Amino acid sequence: MNGKMNPILISSEKIKRYEHNPILSAKDIPYEADLIFNAGVVKYQGKYVMIFRNDYGYIEGSRFKGTNLGLAFSDDGVSWRVQDKPFFSMEDIQDDEISRLYDPRLTVIDGRCYVCFAVDTRHGLRGGIGVTDDFNKLEIISMTVPDNRNMVLFPEKINGLYTRLERPMPVYSRGKDRFDTWLSKSPDLKFWGESSLILPVEAVPFANDKTGPAAPPIKTKKGWLTTFHAVDIDASRGKNGWEPYWKKRYCAGIMLLDLENPEKIIGMSKEPLIAPETVYEATEGFRTNVIFPGGMILEESGEVKIYYGASDTVECLATAHVDDLLELCKPM
Repeated sequence: MNGKMNPILISSEKIKRYEHNPILSAKDIPYEADLIFNAGVVKYQGKYVMIFRNDYGYIEGSRFKGTNLGLAFSDDGVSWRVQDKPFFSMEDIQDDEISRLYDPRLTVIDGRCYVCFAVDTRHGLRGGIGVTDDFNKLEIISMTVPDNRNMVLFPEKINGLYTRLERPMPVYSRGKDRFDTWLSKSPDLKFWGESSLILPVEAVPFANDKTGPAAPPIKTKKGWLTTFHAVDIDASRGKNGWEPYWKKRYCAGIMLLDLENPEKIIGMSKEPLIAPETVYEATEGFRTNVIFPGGMILEESGEVKIYYGASDTVECLATAHVDDLLELCKPM
């Protein structure tokens, strides 16, 4: 669990970072903001929509005054117009049990925009699903028991059931930091079951700590294409970023799941799709060496836009052609 894994990891040559990254940062927000990252992004009713995490009021270490979810729109998926107030804040929750809601992931299903999110409570970390039709309010549909997070929905029912990827956090059965990617199914987005292990840490050569979902899957002719996050920990890394120490590195991987049986991995890249390399990913920010995709959009041209948080500080964009991404997913 604490074994060293400190080789230099290089992003795939198939991926291209947007030359003017980051596409969104604290300076672009018209209200109090420090960290803008881990956004969910979709195309909805002809426009690009982003809901982003905003940690604000930095105190010290990993402590902030609060977290809210911001909202932005775009005509091209690159230049963003941030709304003048948060989409969701703690004032919208009348529940003393909940202390924070964060890390949104967006999926459009049958014309409605669903939002998966994480929630910190006094009795554990929970995953939630909500829905919005107008981006003025969020209707909560379901919440998990502790501890579960990083949930993402597939954009359509599969064999009559809603499907999600998730990362439960079983401390006792796998050790303090040894978490894997799972899949669950639901008839109604409220009740979830038929859970199965999809991507264990041991299956990813560039992970020794955890794997989990990243951006929601996109449908291609060959299968469900989806990114995942892969984490390695190295005790020799020492202090990085704002915190007293930060020994982890987050990379983005990519894999292909069977269209009818998404529990089956058809192919996966044995190398990272995106690894921390640039200044804004690897050397500057709150927690350096962090890449975390939260949105992936397949354009009619075959271009895939991948939106990712960097160093838990800014939101960035990378692109690739869908055929190149499929080619990276070698048979298991």
